[in-house]
Amino acid sequence: METFIHESSYIDPGVTIGAGTKIWHFCHVQKNARIGRSCVLGQNVNIAPGVTVGNGVKIQNNVSVYEGVTLEDGVFCGPSVVFTNDRFPRSAARPQTYLPTRVCEGASIGANATVVCGVTIGRYAMIAAGAVVTHDVPAHALVAGVPARQIGRVCTCGARLDAQGNCPQCGKNF
Repeated sequence: METFIHESSYIDPGVTIGAGTKIWHFCHVQKNARIGRSCVLGQNVNIAPGVTVGNGVKIQNNVSVYEGVTLEDGVFCGPSVVFTNDRFPRSAARPQTYLPTRVCEGASIGANATVVCGVTIGRYAMIAAGAVVTHDVPAHALVAGVPARQIGRVCTCGARLDAQGNCPQCGKNF
């Protein structure tokens, strides 16, 4: 599997990009970032220095993944998802370290959602479009709103689970 990098994108020195990854128009992958295998970075994606992106991750257009953010395998970031890395930003003061944010395996974040730094989004959780995540999200949780609150649970396939934890789509039980 060959890696594709569009000619309008910038890849800084020290970047690692896995086989089969596609990086589309106007992206910037900054120094020492690691992008896994079979990923897709849509138009205008920025990956900050030292960020780790797992295998099979899909990042839609206009997403910036800032220092301190880790995206594990199989994560989906919808268009214009916003990650932050400083709880008290000021233009004249840059923090010594950034609060870590972890998006665990298989989690999905809907379009225009905001993820405030310092949280963990659990495995296969689903963040609704436009939600603002201010606290940790459990595995398989479905969260929505401002601030985001749990409104249900989802299967690994993405379907909403019933009250007994059964998936009507694939039949799994949690």
